[in-house]
Amino acid sequence: MADEITGYVARFNREAVIAGAWREVLAPGCFTRSLRDFPDVVALLDHDSGRVIGRTSAGTLELAEDAQGLRFRLMPDPSTPSGQEALGTVRRGDVRGCSFGFFVADEEWQDGGKRLPLRIIKEVELFEITLTAFPAYGDDTEATLSGTAGAAARAAAKMRARGITS
Repeated sequence: MADEITGYVARFNREAVIAGAWREVLAPGCFTRSLRDFPDVVALLDHDSGRVIGRTSAGTLELAEDAQGLRFRLMPDPSTPSGQEALGTVRRGDVRGCSFGFFVADEEWQDGGKRLPLRIIKEVELFEITLTAFPAYGDDTEATLSGTAGAAARAAAKMRARGITS
């Protein structure tokens, strides 16, 4: 089995502070129409359109909504520099998160009172997902390596955490 990167691009009903200016929550189902009507989504490294590592129309990126959020399965090409970088940085744990590029199609704003205002995103038009070290939604996103090298990397990380080095 070739190495793949899997995880969650976004999770529903988790609050994030965006640019210190407002709080934001993704409503369940906010990706449904976009995945159906605009199915060609690219996977990038750090929102850089010059570093494409997957694409739904090429069969190298799969996206699906579930009860938790938007999950993905990415098959980067290890023969390309960007594919090597994606696999390597996720394998080492240097990059563990995701973000996404989108247009808001439907939203609701609530006054935050003494807190920052809250934006509830009800529907988006998704055009890209990205692997990044600094996701806006923080620890609510995840990117992990699966496959044979992924299993070895996870085992090595567990050994290092216990003070056993290889």
